[in-house]
Amino acid sequence: MTFRQQSAPYAHWEYVHPSSGDRLRIVPERGGLVSEWLCNGREVLYFDQERYADPAKSIRGGIPVLFPICGNLPGDNLPLASGTYTLKQHGFARNLPWTIELLEDQGGVRLCLVDTADTRAAYPFAFRVQIDVRPVASALEIVTTVTNTSAEGGEAMPFSFGLHPYFNVTDLARTELEGLAPRCLNHLEMADADTASQLSRLPDGVDFLTRPAGPVTLVDTAAGTRLQLQHHEPMDLTVVWTEPPRPMVCLEPWTGPRQSLISGDRKLELSAGQSTTLTCRYVVS
Repeated sequence: MTFRQQSAPYAHWEYVHPSSGDRLRIVPERGGLVSEWLCNGREVLYFDQERYADPAKSIRGGIPVLFPICGNLPGDNLPLASGTYTLKQHGFARNLPWTIELLEDQGGVRLCLVDTADTRAAYPFAFRVQIDVRPVASALEIVTTVTNTSAEGGEAMPFSFGLHPYFNVTDLARTELEGLAPRCLNHLEMADADTASQLSRLPDGVDFLTRPAGPVTLVDTAAGTRLQLQHHEPMDLTVVWTEPPRPMVCLEPWTGPRQSLISGDRKLELSAGQSTTLTCRYVVS
């Protein structure tokens, strides 16, 4: 097992599993980003290193974290009992520095984010987000614990949580997804749509949310590989996003749809001192 800081090909922490040799590269300073996941000798994640090298540009690749919202809010405004706050698309977690440490059993790493004066200006809650990332047999297990650490008696903390992983594919025209619900919400038009018609447009660029009844599998028919997202309530919604010509598909587990904190649709809330745990696993075959 190795867990060490590396300077090349970019500054990161490297974790290598003691038995499988599977490797993670993590950049805690850039949103707790897992930038690479080498599984059974194959790099599973897509990562645009050239774009990453320009901090002025948004990251394209790895596993960005979405918190305390998924998607955006109208006018970027979050109305709460204590006032209206400005909260940008997907929240702030993906843009902030996290801490990193080795798990006690050395089976993976733990990333942590806590509130600051800056986060409270946009989201007036004290919180702790802890993400345990473990490479297990031909899979990556991600367990997230969100805690409201605010003082007793305050307003309940509303939030949504999601992951935005980018996965390598050989050819978008030869990529399939299994297990999605027949209907979806097309984010590009914010309208109900037929999922099959959206899947036929993967090479053209799609952005849609579905509410599947079980696991969802990304099939790279050209490479003969499968990647299954096993996610559990409440993080069991699935967003699919492509951005041609990038050879990648984002297969994202979310707890709630866009604007959940306003509509109340699957909005999560934690009273002071409460925690909740969210789990998902990506299995390679």
